[in-house]
Amino acid sequence: MANEFDTGVSGADALYANIMQAALFTLSEQSIIRPLVRNYNMTGTPGLTAQVPIYPAVSAAAVSDGSDLSNTAFATTKKEITAAEVGVMVTLTDLLEEASADDTAAAIGRQLGAAMAEKVDTDLAANFRNFSKKIEKSGAAISAEDIFKAAATLKANKADQNGGYVCVLHPFQAFDIKKELTNAGATMSHNLSDVGNRALESGFIGRIAGVDIFESTVLEGDSAGEITGAVMTQDALGYMLKRDMRIETQRDASLRATKIVGSMAYGTAELFDAYGIALSSDASALIS
Repeated sequence: MANEFDTGVSGADALYANIMQAALFTLSEQSIIRPLVRNYNMTGTPGLTAQVPIYPAVSAAAVSDGSDLSNTAFATTKKEITAAEVGVMVTLTDLLEEASADDTAAAIGRQLGAAMAEKVDTDLAANFRNFSKKIEKSGAAISAEDIFKAAATLKANKADQNGGYVCVLHPFQAFDIKKELTNAGATMSHNLSDVGNRALESGFIGRIAGVDIFESTVLEGDSAGEITGAVMTQDALGYMLKRDMRIETQRDASLRATKIVGSMAYGTAELFDAYGIALSSDASALIS
């Protein structure tokens, strides 16, 4: 009985629909880093590995009238993104569902979607440490100057700006920049920059040196306590979706419960190393 799904259970379709809708919406809305990188969709395509071509830069040169042009080698390389499965399961007991005044199915869907969004962003953020260019502030806090320096480095690397420059920081790292921009809140707002006024008023940094600042809690510290964020373009990292989030329910009659399983398959990888700058710093602890 434990492995039997009773398709005749009243409300099973509504339960599934509510969970699925809430899960997909939450996954889309709460994923911060995924929309900032290059996305590839391999749903319905055979194979688990996407091959992304990496095109070399070419240079033009002066040529004399009547002179033939010499051939420029244009050998592409490739980066591979391999998909793997991730999943999560919760068990909704009949008693819990019957006792709840809220829409339990929607609540579970939101939790499943949030868990998947966090996992996707965590896997993407793990690539930040792979960037060969790093700004390391060992024992010190990150500053607005570091954002300017990273943006200048990307421009010097001729990083494609079609998608703009973005920066992903841990909230504690972002706090250090806000503290700097607002003079720790000690200066009247009319003496601050527009960015400082905005940070003082709403807690949102916005844009520095043409770099859009985003905050994500998935960034984790290493053994030395340093947190690594990044300034990058969209082509620095790649996200390949093999199978979008799937929700399945299974009735366990002997347990008087319904097992709800969420799963998806995807992969992440670094694409253009020169298009990303790692930002490693100590972060001020707000509350001990």
